[in-house]
Amino acid sequence: MTLVKTIVCLANSRKLSGRCVAGMLDDGSGEWVRPVSSRPNREVSTRERQYKDGTDPSVLDIVSVALIQPQPHDFQSENWLLNPAYYWNKTDRADWRGLLRLEQRPSSLWINGSSTYHGNNDRIPIEEAATLSDSLNLIRATDLTLQVHTPGATFGDQKRVLRAHFSYAGHSHILRVTDPEYELEYLPKPEGFYELGESFLTVSLGEPYEGHVYKLVAAIIERVKVQTGGRR
Repeated sequence: MTLVKTIVCLANSRKLSGRCVAGMLDDGSGEWVRPVSSRPNREVSTRERQYKDGTDPSVLDIVSVALIQPQPHDFQSENWLLNPAYYWNKTDRADWRGLLRLEQRPSSLWINGSSTYHGNNDRIPIEEAATLSDSLNLIRATDLTLQVHTPGATFGDQKRVLRAHFSYAGHSHILRVTDPEYELEYLPKPEGFYELGESFLTVSLGEPYEGHVYKLVAAIIERVKVQTGGRR
C-alpha cells in the first residue's frame, strides 16, 4: 500500500553515500516524517528523492512523498519507508511565517552532559539514547556562530569541518553541521568564526557510532535569506 504525505522539507543533509531527508507534515500537527530506504543505513539516494525534472528537494520546499509504512528504528521514531517507484512532487515553498508555526520548544535538546573534544553537549551514550522517543527538533537560535576548522591537523588530517555554536534552554552547544549547502558555502572560507543572524536549526540524532549517538545540525535556515528571497 502507498500513502502520500505532504511535508515541509526541513533537512536534506549528508548521510554516507546518500542523504537524510526529513520534514514536518504540512497540517499543523507537528508530526515529523523521515523518508528512509530499505538499505541497512536507511540513507536516501538521488534517484529515490528526486523530482520528475531530476532536481533535488530543497529545504523549505513543500513536498508530497509516496510512503509504504512506518519503519521506526530505535529512537528514530519518525522513519517511514519510502516507495522508490514514485517521484517526489514539489507543491509550494514555506516562508518565515510558516516556520514560526512549526517551531518547537523542547525543554532541552534531548540529554546533555556528554561532549567530544571539539564539541559541547554534542553526543549521548547509546544506553541513554535508547530511552528517547524522537530524533528531530526544529528550534530557533539567535546567537548562531559557525566555525570552520581542521580538527585533525595535528595528526596530518587536513579535512575541514563546519560546526555550529549556539545556546538553547540555558545550555551551550557545539554541533557538527551536515547541511551540504552551508558546507559548500563555508568550508572554502578561511578558518575562523562566522556570526549568523536569527536562524532556525533542524537538529537530528544520527546513527550510533562507537558507543554514542551524535547530535547534528542537519539544516540551517537563516531569517535574512528567507525574507530576502535567498536560497533559504
